[in-house]
Amino acid sequence: MSCDGILLGMGNPLLDISAVVDHDFLNKYEVKLNDAILADEKHLPMYEEMTSKYNVEYIAGGATQNSIRVAQWILQKPGATSFMGCIGKDKFGEEMKKNAKDSGVNVHYYEHETTATGTCAVCVIDGERSLIANLSAANCYKPDHLKKPENWALVEKAKYYYIAGFFLTVSPESIQLVAEHAAANNKVFTTNLSAPFICEFFRDAQEKALQYADYVFGNETEARTFSKVHGWETDNVEEIALKISQWPKASGTHKRITVITQGADPVVVAEDGKVKLFPVILLPKEKLIDTNGAGDAFVGGFLSQLVQEKPIADCIRAACYAANVIIQRPGCTYPEKPDFE
Repeated sequence: MSCDGILLGMGNPLLDISAVVDHDFLNKYEVKLNDAILADEKHLPMYEEMTSKYNVEYIAGGATQNSIRVAQWILQKPGATSFMGCIGKDKFGEEMKKNAKDSGVNVHYYEHETTATGTCAVCVIDGERSLIANLSAANCYKPDHLKKPENWALVEKAKYYYIAGFFLTVSPESIQLVAEHAAANNKVFTTNLSAPFICEFFRDAQEKALQYADYVFGNETEARTFSKVHGWETDNVEEIALKISQWPKASGTHKRITVITQGADPVVVAEDGKVKLFPVILLPKEKLIDTNGAGDAFVGGFLSQLVQEKPIADCIRAACYAANVIIQRPGCTYPEKPDFE
């Protein structure tokens, strides 16, 4: 099968500013460990403070872009994947373009004249990470960019789409255009619960996108928040995964499959009214560098096999492999070649 442009992602491209910090730093900015939040006024000075105080690394990030880069890495076929999102015309934007190009992803960024490229503070303590995203230019994506012939051509070429829930805060209209195209053309649309705040505060947009989703990813915290928001009165991740898989579908001939990760516990896969559990690759604590990008890498690994029409078990194996590689390195980075068989 031809892999050219088979997978398209859309999302918030953010340049990760990653550093090992201390608890005082998190407390100063009222950041909880292992959280993913959008920056408020009070968080804005932290980016500058991180770069002056700690040893920082810059990595092209943003959830969807990470997943697409990882899928591209495992596929090892230049241009198999494409990505759209908005960056600024600045040095971080240039860094992002170079980074993406090096990874083999065909990026079509919308470049905003006046807004800075989005950044994400990745604060690492004992291998756990907290993410504080300052969307800036990423927040400026417009459906007009998607509708340009050279960009819509990427949509038409792709057979699989991945848009994480974070993009619901930016351009639900763009998500809808892609989701409806996928449904009308019997293609596969995939998404992610992404963060508890998305389930809580972007409920309507999330529900609308969910109707079109053939695959829904998430972790146990997001799943439990989704359950709470919808009054399901259960904390049982298997039950919740089943309920999400049975959520009404707008159209499309595909059934919905829900895939929920639980850290070191088995991955929950719900389809056809049944739940299967898949063990993850356990890593000795001393090998854990940081968990940033683990969930993104998991999705990227999964998609790398899905686009090759491999069975779910293979998709999960690649997903666990990718996540395992990523957590042994800083940020969402990987060695030059995968050794996934």
